[in-house]
Amino acid sequence: MTEQPRLAEQNAAVLLPEPFVRWFGAKGWSPRVHQLELLVKAQGGQSVLLIAPTGAGKTLAGFLPSLTELAGRPRRKPGEAHRGIHTLYISPLKALAVDIERNLGKPVEEIGLPVTIETRTGDTPSHKRQRQKLVPPDILLTTPEQLALLIASNDAKRFFEDLRYVVLDELHSLVTSKRGHLLALGLARLRAFVPKLQTIGLSATVAEPDELRRWLVAQNPPGEMAGLITVAGGAKPDISILDSRERVPWSGHSARYAIPEIYEAIKEHRTTLLFVNTRSQAELLFQELWRANEDSLPIALHHGSLDVGQRRRVEKAMADNALRAIVATSTLDLGIDWGDVDLVVHVGAPKGASRLAQRIGRANHRMDEPSKAILIPANRFEVLECRAALDANYLGAQDTPPLVKGALDVLSQHVLGVACGGPFDADLLFEEVRSAAPYAALERETFERVIDFVATGGYALKNYERYARIRRNKDGLWRVSHPSVAQQYRLNVGTIVEMPELNIRYVRQGRGMAGRGGPVLGKIEEYFAETLRPGDNFLFAGKVLRFEGIRENECVVSNGAGANIIVPSYAGGNSRCRPISPIRCAACWPTATAGGLYPSRWRTGCGCRRKSRCCRSAATCLSRPFRAVTGITWSPTPSRAGWRTRRSACF
Repeated sequence: MTEQPRLAEQNAAVLLPEPFVRWFGAKGWSPRVHQLELLVKAQGGQSVLLIAPTGAGKTLAGFLPSLTELAGRPRRKPGEAHRGIHTLYISPLKALAVDIERNLGKPVEEIGLPVTIETRTGDTPSHKRQRQKLVPPDILLTTPEQLALLIASNDAKRFFEDLRYVVLDELHSLVTSKRGHLLALGLARLRAFVPKLQTIGLSATVAEPDELRRWLVAQNPPGEMAGLITVAGGAKPDISILDSRERVPWSGHSARYAIPEIYEAIKEHRTTLLFVNTRSQAELLFQELWRANEDSLPIALHHGSLDVGQRRRVEKAMADNALRAIVATSTLDLGIDWGDVDLVVHVGAPKGASRLAQRIGRANHRMDEPSKAILIPANRFEVLECRAALDANYLGAQDTPPLVKGALDVLSQHVLGVACGGPFDADLLFEEVRSAAPYAALERETFERVIDFVATGGYALKNYERYARIRRNKDGLWRVSHPSVAQQYRLNVGTIVEMPELNIRYVRQGRGMAGRGGPVLGKIEEYFAETLRPGDNFLFAGKVLRFEGIRENECVVSNGAGANIIVPSYAGGNSRCRPISPIRCAACWPTATAGGLYPSRWRTGCGCRRKSRCCRSAATCLSRPFRAVTGITWSPTPSRAGWRTRRSACF
């Protein structure tokens, strides 16, 4: 970062209003240089990308322009119309929006700012969402899907007319998927409402900063980029791979062998955050830890299928430092600062260097203190992945996927959303869409085909009236063909494909299907519930539940017991076999062949039966170096069961 003398700490009093200076002084703090530099750039009308390590104060930096501007805004007079939102904060996680509300609300209250802050996610009650449209908060914390819904409303232009800033947290995780394409189109729509809109991007792990700088601003002309502030430094994390006393299995993802050692690590630290890759793993790991919990330590579970009330109680307990450990999935791995976490345990391979960096950053969430993490490989092959991820983290390598061209199915959804908000002109919408970075190279012919698809359903469905979602009127403007189209759009907006789900309704034991009422524990996918028979026991929310049956849209359960316990499966947890990433290949072989990674007590064996092209490529990739260390001969032979691996003699 370029540290200019005018942004030195002694000039903070010039750049910040007096209440802010007093607040920093009362805390014994002083604003960091990059926070003041971002404030100056934003006050100059520039959009900015801030890249800073974990704990560097990115969140405060991102909101500082908004808070200082709101502090000087005159109060609303009695009888005056309510103002629209001033700042829109967009995060990839609902839990992150709630965390920001808690962390931002405290300084706002201590400084005494007349600022209202509210969240709007899928967990927000409908009555609160309706009230927010009538009385908007000054700062709205939301997700990309909620932004798409707001844009599709009839009063979207009025709602956003006072918008000044859009703060995008964990930007690297938003822009690389179809979800990012939908968000880019949403920002383009906001710029059509508010031409002078400024964006502030925050991220800790960025492979190609210029791509994100272009993504943040309108691409007219193409190539425009936002300003850039980078913060060097940050303590190197302390990461280790568990050297277990137990025999590491060849297969499986439960890591049961390491439960005693994980429990010992929990007892040795104040608060431990345990990450897994799927919800099924979270349920299983929590149950195993609870069995080993001889000291009755407070241990909690957090994943996206749990009831929102349960998740909020766990988050509050973490914020109050009332828990010793929490087992979580990706619902807590981005930017969240929960209490005094001093250890991160990652069970299973982290599946990427950038993902590992994000997750271990939850421990000691401070710039000048090293994060401590332990990697627990669930099987012997994951030892290679953990070793590669550890080395990549040491080298500072990033494996965030590159930005790709905008998807046309996302564009089709956006076109329908714009029509739901009101009539649109195709020429103006085309220019608006082209201002979004993922669609900067969109050709007019392709755009016309998208319009035709939304209007007719395409060549295969154009004879069916129900797929004619928009129509062109005599004035040349496109409108929705029927109000039910807008209703259906609002129920299905977004790019995250979800399986049909059932509420899990808990009833008292012995009541069976006759039981009514009872709390909702969360949601489970319908296809899994249909595989259960009355009397089956399964794990959910850290409990053993007995399946009673399905009633309407609810899965009725009671207290369960027994040895044959089923772990729920989720379609989102299906891991597809993928080619090994270059980072993982390049990083693991030098260490593996050094001989220190494979203790002589390990035995050989493999049962891979996947019929996948990447298993065959993995066999070729692994053959020489892996045979040198493990004694396994990777010789794939076609058979009825698929591609198998021949085992050499054990050593």
